[in-house]
Amino acid sequence: MSLGLVTRVNFWWIILVVSLTIETSRVRCHSCHEVKTAFQLRQIGPLKWVPETPGTDVDLLVCKHQGPSCCTRKMEESYQVAVRRETVQNIRSYSFELNYLLQGHATAFQDTFQSLMTFSMTHISSLFESSYASLSLDTGPLVTRLFSELSLYVRGGNVSVEASVHRFFDDLFPLVYGRLVNPGEEAAAGGAGLSGERLDCLRMTRQDVNPFGGHPRALSRELGAALRAGRALAQALGLGTELMNATDAAVLSRDCSRALVRMQYCAHCRGLTLIKPCPGYCLNVLRGCLASLTELNAPWRRHVALLEDLTQAVAGQHSLELALLGVEGQVNDAILYAQLNGPRLAATVDKVCGPSTAEAPSSHTPTEGRWSVSTATATSTATAPSASTPFSEGPDVELRGRLAHLRSSLPLKPSKSDKPKSLKKISREFVGYIPRYKTFFGALPEMLCEGEMGMEFTCWSGDEVVESYTKKVVGNGVHAQRQNPELKVRGADPALMEVKDKLEQFSQEIQESMPGLGHGEAWVEAGSGGVEGSAECDDEDGCQGSGTGHRESPDVTGRVVVQGSSPGVSSPKRPPVVRVTGAGPPPPLPGTLLMLLLLLLLVSQWTVL
Repeated sequence: MSLGLVTRVNFWWIILVVSLTIETSRVRCHSCHEVKTAFQLRQIGPLKWVPETPGTDVDLLVCKHQGPSCCTRKMEESYQVAVRRETVQNIRSYSFELNYLLQGHATAFQDTFQSLMTFSMTHISSLFESSYASLSLDTGPLVTRLFSELSLYVRGGNVSVEASVHRFFDDLFPLVYGRLVNPGEEAAAGGAGLSGERLDCLRMTRQDVNPFGGHPRALSRELGAALRAGRALAQALGLGTELMNATDAAVLSRDCSRALVRMQYCAHCRGLTLIKPCPGYCLNVLRGCLASLTELNAPWRRHVALLEDLTQAVAGQHSLELALLGVEGQVNDAILYAQLNGPRLAATVDKVCGPSTAEAPSSHTPTEGRWSVSTATATSTATAPSASTPFSEGPDVELRGRLAHLRSSLPLKPSKSDKPKSLKKISREFVGYIPRYKTFFGALPEMLCEGEMGMEFTCWSGDEVVESYTKKVVGNGVHAQRQNPELKVRGADPALMEVKDKLEQFSQEIQESMPGLGHGEAWVEAGSGGVEGSAECDDEDGCQGSGTGHRESPDVTGRVVVQGSSPGVSSPKRPPVVRVTGAGPPPPLPGTLLMLLLLLLLVSQWTVL
C-alpha cells in the first residue's frame, strides 16, 4: 500500500513540474521583451508603444498574420518612417565618397586652370613691360579681358574662344600700328593717339589687312582645342555632382516603404528579431525600390569613360599647359611679324583707311624690342601686296634668328620649393579612383543587401521563416520590375530621368564635337598594367627613371597616343638588368663545389664514429 501511494505521489509531482515548465515556456515565447529591446536600440519610437505581451486584436496594415503579434498600428507607422530614414542614410553613405571625389576634383581642376591662366597672363604682361613698354599701359586691360573670357569659357560660360582671341588682336592692332609700325602718325597728332575714325577703321579691318600673319588663327586653334577639353571636363564633373545630388534626394515610394517594413520589421512582430531576409527576397525588394536609380547604370558607365578620356585629353600630353603658356610666344611673334612688314603694312593701311596726316619716317626704327630694321632691308624681302591681299609669311631667316632672344622660355611648372599639385598628378589621382565607381548604380541594390541578407540555414521570406527563397528574382531597371513578386513599381522618378537625359545628351554632344572619346577604357597600361612611376615622383618632377610603362589613350582628336615615346619611334625595350658588385647578396655556390663539401662532411662524421 505504501508503495502504491509513493507511486501516485511521484506521478502527480511529475505532472506538476511538466505543466509548470510548459507554462513558463509559453509565457517566455509570448513575451515582447526582445522586440522592445530592438525597438529601443534602433531608436524607432517611444517604448510605450511596444506591448509587454502579444495581442490578438491588432489591426495592422503591413505585417498582417494569423496569431498574436507584438506590433501595434503606431509601431507599424514608426517602422515605415524608420525604414525610409535608414535606407536613405545607407544610400548616402555609399554615394558620399563618390560625391566627394567628383566635387573635390572639380574644384582642384578649376583651381589648376585658374593658376595656369594667371601664370600665362602674368608672363604676357611682363612681355609688354620689358619689350614693348609703350604698349604696356594700354594692353593691360586687353590681356585681362582676354583671360577673363577664357576662364569664363572653361567654367561653361557662353563665350567663344575664337571670338575672344580675334577681339584681342583687333584691339591690339591700332596700338601696334600707331606706336611701333608707324610711330610718326601718333607723333604728328601730338602724342594724343590716333583719331577715333582711324582707330575704328584699323580695328574693323584687322582681319582683312592681316597685320599679324597667321599667328591669331594659330593661337585661336590651339587654345580652342585645349580649352574645349578643359571645358568639357568641367561640365562632366559638374554633371556628375548633379547626378549624385539627385541620388541623395531620391524619394522612396509608399509601396517601397511597405515592402521594406515587411522585409526588415514584420519578423519582429512575431518575436523574431535576429532572423534576416533571404538573399533573393532582399534583392527583389531593393531592386524594386531603386529601379529608377539602376536605370542610370548604362549612361553613368559611359559618363565615367568620358571622364577618363577627357582627363587624359586635358593632362595626358600637357596640351592645356602648352596652349596657355604658348600665348605669350604667339603674341610676341605676331607683333614682330607686324614690325618686320611695317612698310607694306603702312601702305596697305593708307589704301584701306585713307592716307595718314603725317608722313612715315624714311627709316623704320622701332623704339621697342632692342633692334632696328632699315626700310630697304624690309622691302627687299617681298613686294607690297594689294589692299585686299593678306601678307605672305616668311620674313628673313637671318633677321628672325637675331630676334629669337625676345622669346621667353617659360617652365611648365614653378620651382620644386613652392609647387602646387600639377595637373598631371591631379589627373592621375582622379583616373585611379573613378573606375571603381563605374558600376555604382547597377550594384547599389547588392551593396545595400550585403549587410541585410541572411546566410544561415533559415531566412525570412516576408511571410514566414523558410530554408530558401523560391520566388523569381528580377533584374535591374524599371522594365524588369513588372515581374517583381514583392512590390509594384508604378513608374520612373521624373527627377532622376531628367538627369539621365542630361547624361545621354552630354555624351552625344561630346561624341559629335570630340570624336573618339568615351569609346573605351582610358589610361590603359601596356604590358603588365603597372602604374607608371609613383604617386609622389614622376617624369615632370625630374624623375625620368621612375617608370618604364607606356600608356595608350585617345587625344582630343581621337588619335591613339603612346605616352613616353616619340612619333615614328618604336617603344624602347625593357633595359637589361645590370648587376653592381657589392650591391646585393653573394652569388650562389656552383653545384659541383656544393656536392664536394657535403661529401667531406659525411666522411668526417663517419671517421668520428
